[in-house]
Amino acid sequence: MYWTPAQMLAHMTVNGASIRPGDLFASGTVSGPDKDQRGSLMELSWGGQEPIALPDGSTRTFLEDGDEVVISATAPGPDGTRIGLGEVTGRIQPAPSYPHFSEHMHKEQQ
Repeated sequence: MYWTPAQMLAHMTVNGASIRPGDLFASGTVSGPDKDQRGSLMELSWGGQEPIALPDGSTRTFLEDGDEVVISATAPGPDGTRIGLGEVTGRIQPAPSYPHFSEHMHKEQQ
């Protein structure tokens, strides 16, 4: 790890994030030098050069409109138990279409 826990806490709070006792924070993706130690989608697809096979047979190098991402986690608990940290789900939506800025400016000048 590059930063100590104290440095990560300082980084989180320097811009006003509020922290209370018991809050959890994470270091983000922790990857290793080997292919089986890649952690982020960007690393897993090696910057889009190595497509990832999905269970339905399709492949991805980057997230696409309509893709759903589910993140869940557990942590070690007392006496060998596991503590669930919940789940978060998001769906990639298409970017909204707006008129080009230059077209808008041209209309205002007329």
